[in-house]
Amino acid sequence: MKNQFNSYLRDFPKKTVAYLKKLSKNNNRKWFEANRDLYNSDFLEPCVQFVAEMGDKLQDIDPEIVAIPKVDKSIFRLHRDVRFSKDKTPYKTNAGLYFWNGKMKKMDASGFYFHLEPKLFGVGLGIYMFTPQLLKKYRDVVSNSSSAKELHQIVRSLEKKGYTIGGKKYKKIPKGCDTNTLYPGYLLYNGMYAWFESKNLKLLENGKAVNLIFKIFKDMLPLHNWLIKNLF
Repeated sequence: MKNQFNSYLRDFPKKTVAYLKKLSKNNNRKWFEANRDLYNSDFLEPCVQFVAEMGDKLQDIDPEIVAIPKVDKSIFRLHRDVRFSKDKTPYKTNAGLYFWNGKMKKMDASGFYFHLEPKLFGVGLGIYMFTPQLLKKYRDVVSNSSSAKELHQIVRSLEKKGYTIGGKKYKKIPKGCDTNTLYPGYLLYNGMYAWFESKNLKLLENGKAVNLIFKIFKDMLPLHNWLIKNLF
């Protein structure tokens, strides 16, 4: 089993990217079902093994991280909900792998995310969009000078390392917020996350994916820790 495990990670994400390219050209249920063995061997199993190894590493830096190597848990499903979409293609053509802090529900919590598609990969950390309850708490926290200063130092440090900070939505300070704060700009956010993106998929080849992505996660960790400490 160990040799199979190492083989999957050595080939990840090369095999997975090749599968996603084929799916992009054959995005229909007939092709998908006819090639389910390929889905299992080149998409699902490599993702399962990646989640298992990355989960072990992440639990060393956050013991409450949840890593469940199953579809609809740490592995986002490929099937799309097309009921309300103009795009009726039935499958996503990217892999999405997610690890979240167990203090909150999966999509409400601060977490670690890896995104893979045929021409690029992305690594993210944080909360994409706050729930209404978290948004209120976040605004209270960043209105506090000490907490806001700590967040600002983290953000500046991440930006200097080349990471992007996302979650900024509003052009004006929302009504009801105190503008007389140290860093009022943070009141323009309805989510808070760090993001790295690259088109150089060769960075991940030859078994390098887990260590490289974990290194990026560790770089971004101060933002995760700030979110956990202040919002949960």
